Amino acid sequence: MNDPDPTLAEPFTALTHTSQNPLQDSPISTPKSPMPRRRMFKSSTSLRALGASAASLGFLFAIPACAHERNPFASLDSDSGRRVPIERLRNLDTARLERFQAPAATPENPVAEARTRFDNLEKIDLPIEQAREAVLTNNLDLKVALVDPAISRERLSEEEAKFDSAFILRSSWSEFDSPTASSLVTSTGQSRRFEPGVRIPTRTGGTAEITLPISRDENDNSFSTLNPAYTSDLQFSLSHPLLRNAGRRTNTASIRIASYDDQAARARTKLEAIRQVAAADRSYWRLYQARRDLDVRQQQFELATAQLERAKRRVLAELSPEIESIRAESGAADRLEEIITAQRTLLLQQRELKRIINIPGLGIETTTLIETATPPDPIEYLFDVQTLTAEAIANRMEMLELELRLASDAATIAFNRNQTLPLLSLDYTYRINGLGGGLDDSFKTLSDNRFEDWSLGLSAEIPFSNEQARSRLAQSILTRIQRLNTRDARELSIRQEVLNAADVLNEGWQRILAARQSVILNTRALAAEQRAFDVGRSTSTDVLDASSRLAEAQLTEIRALTEYQIAQVDLAFATGTLLGAAKLDWETAVPARPNLRAPNPAE
Repeated sequence: MNDPDPTLAEPFTALTHTSQNPLQDSPISTPKSPMPRRRMFKSSTSLRALGASAASLGFLFAIPACAHERNPFASLDSDSGRRVPIERLRNLDTARLERFQAPAATPENPVAEARTRFDNLEKIDLPIEQAREAVLTNNLDLKVALVDPAISRERLSEEEAKFDSAFILRSSWSEFDSPTASSLVTSTGQSRRFEPGVRIPTRTGGTAEITLPISRDENDNSFSTLNPAYTSDLQFSLSHPLLRNAGRRTNTASIRIASYDDQAARARTKLEAIRQVAAADRSYWRLYQARRDLDVRQQQFELATAQLERAKRRVLAELSPEIESIRAESGAADRLEEIITAQRTLLLQQRELKRIINIPGLGIETTTLIETATPPDPIEYLFDVQTLTAEAIANRMEMLELELRLASDAATIAFNRNQTLPLLSLDYTYRINGLGGGLDDSFKTLSDNRFEDWSLGLSAEIPFSNEQARSRLAQSILTRIQRLNTRDARELSIRQEVLNAADVLNEGWQRILAARQSVILNTRALAAEQRAFDVGRSTSTDVLDASSRLAEAQLTEIRALTEYQIAQVDLAFATGTLLGAAKLDWETAVPARPNLRAPNPAE
């Protein structure tokens, strides 16, 4: 085939190599004869096919090349992420405790070492109010829960943003080359289209669009009036459902559900804050109990040591047999073992409170001892259980969360019921048309508003069985029925918790009074046994038994005081409240929106 005349090929060359606005007309004039123009398009068919193939292959391989990847069709090790060494997952390691074996040495004075274990350690006084504030600021379990309101807040924002307007843009560039049976039919040509616009969703379910489609078309048809031809239309369109997905309540159902979920997340977080503060209160009083237990054990050791000294003096004076000294020494040894056990309990309670309050510089590995600066202050109460149970049901966050879930279920049922309706949509379009041999002429025709058209249409979709939508509706109704039963069961459980806590508190007051009376009487009994031993009318065993009974009475009083304080915490928790004069606010600890421009974390 002979090459086309350069003069005849000039329009196509100018068309395909426009360096400025692609919608502007080519500065090259159209050819004088239509037939050479048609021959020009035909002669470059092979070149255009080769160029299209090359462009397609280049598009396939340009994307991975830009991303510095190799073969886009083959898998890479990095596709699976970071791999943990297989030995770490497969092998079962041993503890090898022999690494920490202590040297074989006997302490010089094990009694003194055990008694003075905590004497040189740093101590810090901690009021219970400061412990409560530290929980809201530093507790790690609460920090985990505090992220939930932030997440639910962003989900609500996401749902509200679905009605945001958006700028839309569509553009295309196409060529066609088709065999024809007549010279009256267009065979080859090019088309460029550029369509900016705005999409505006409505809260009733519809979508409105305002667009400005602009196009440039050029072909080899010698009978075309304008070649190239420019069009610029102003188009208004509205699509709106009439049954399914129609109505404000239906389209805002997801927002209401997200709002209920957000409030439920805040209720759960408040419940977790109450739970952690209550746990700090309980741990605080258990630490108080452990400390007082150790004091009693040390006091008992001192009494046993004093009894040993008295027994030795009587044995040396030959007023008592040697067995009295042996019995007294055995009793002192037993008291030392009790001291060691009490010290271990104290350390465990120290770590538990340190974990809950998590104060910087006071970690669980530190040796600093927390001293409970707030003493117990038992007060007798006369409760109106009807008032307490009513307040508990009103205050408990579990009940509030269930009410919010029931509201969310109601919104879900209404939405799913709407989804059982047929899909019937109304579509309307109004367009003002513009046409010209240049872009300016096209916009002038558009501004004159001489050519306009509109269209109105309906589309419908009716499922034959509609079983899928009906099943979703049935599931949502059953879920609400289940949650109603859960609410009733939870209300009954709360009533039981309040009544149990009130009974424990009333019983605790009586235990405190009885324990105090027991301490007074056992103190007198010990003093009487010691005087009787001094005159030879009692034995070391009798003195040690009286001392043990006094210790048990003292420990019982400490346990009664501690459990009475914990019972108050339990009653407050059962009513959805906290102890203390000052109200605590956890909302200030909710994290703000993170920096969205921060780099992605490493895998």
